[in-house]
Amino acid sequence: MKILSRYILKQVMTGFLLVTFSLLAMLWLTQSLHFVEMVTRQGLPVCLFAEMTSLLMPRIFNVLSPIALFVAVLFVYNRLIVDREMVAMQSAGISPVRIAQAAIIAGVLLAIFNVYVMNWGIPSAERTFRDLEWRVKNNMTQMMLREGEFTTLKNGITIFIDKHEDDGSISGIFVRDEGNPEKQVTLTAEKGRLIETKNGPRILFINGVRQEIDKKTYKFNSLAFTRYSAEFNQAGGTHKKNQTVRERNFFELMNSAHDKSLSASEARRNIVEGNRRIIYPLYNLLYALVACVGLLISSFNRRGQTRIIAVQVLSMTLICAGDLVLTNLATRSLYLLPLLYLNILLPFGICLYLLLFYNPFYFYHRSAKRKMQNVL
Repeated sequence: MKILSRYILKQVMTGFLLVTFSLLAMLWLTQSLHFVEMVTRQGLPVCLFAEMTSLLMPRIFNVLSPIALFVAVLFVYNRLIVDREMVAMQSAGISPVRIAQAAIIAGVLLAIFNVYVMNWGIPSAERTFRDLEWRVKNNMTQMMLREGEFTTLKNGITIFIDKHEDDGSISGIFVRDEGNPEKQVTLTAEKGRLIETKNGPRILFINGVRQEIDKKTYKFNSLAFTRYSAEFNQAGGTHKKNQTVRERNFFELMNSAHDKSLSASEARRNIVEGNRRIIYPLYNLLYALVACVGLLISSFNRRGQTRIIAVQVLSMTLICAGDLVLTNLATRSLYLLPLLYLNILLPFGICLYLLLFYNPFYFYHRSAKRKMQNVL
């Protein structure tokens, strides 16, 4: 790599990292607000809170990466023009392709990295995140059951615990179950213990009383026991949900048409997601080209490159909007799937044509020659 390309590439990557980390920090704060309630009300440990929110970062980075690279390339190349560095390069006979080499290298590197993120990073993070989320929301652990406080679960169960013992047991237990509309159950026990099972958490009650009232007949039943076990899963004892689209690997997505457990709409959504894992990393390269080509083929203007930059931002916005629209349409009909490839290949071809075959100096000198002839 030549010194010129290294010089521009260093500035582009520095700008990309600054923009990416700034946007990631803001979005991390926004996403973390959804988990604040778990920390304040359910006593979720801060380390677990940090782990859950950090698992969202690969998904967010994948979305931000092309946009952040577009901003960085646009800023760096515009600054080269403002500082007259671009004029010096062009006057020295350096071609636009040579000047755009740094942006192309940055786009290729990030495209390769995004292939890894989309096909390995995001599925692994999504699986870990869903496991943690399911465990926190559905498992009744000691961090959810605080001493001397009434804890109301989502399925209409209220639990009170007097004290957590040093040996892991609990004492002074009161449970009121109003989840069944036909009857109301109340359990009290001197001691107990939390037990984790495959179907969810259970409480083993020791030396207590179970009282039941039929709400229709108002019949009252009471049972004294020495040992009694009951399940109090917030999700009603349901198991974990099936894999989401983000959790599946590339080969599972592309072979979804043969998966009988998926509906037709789910299979189409998986196939579209599989194709997006091929297409979307290339947007890093495309946006880098869109950001630099306009500035490279335009003539120098002392008043700035406002119009060119506006056209570049509009082009990037239209490409991004086209990707979103065509993705939704392709999930309804796979016959529209080639349009997703066309949305990236068409502007990519236009950028390459302008970069390779459009000579701004030819048109500039031709225009100047005409003006000179008119004056004479």
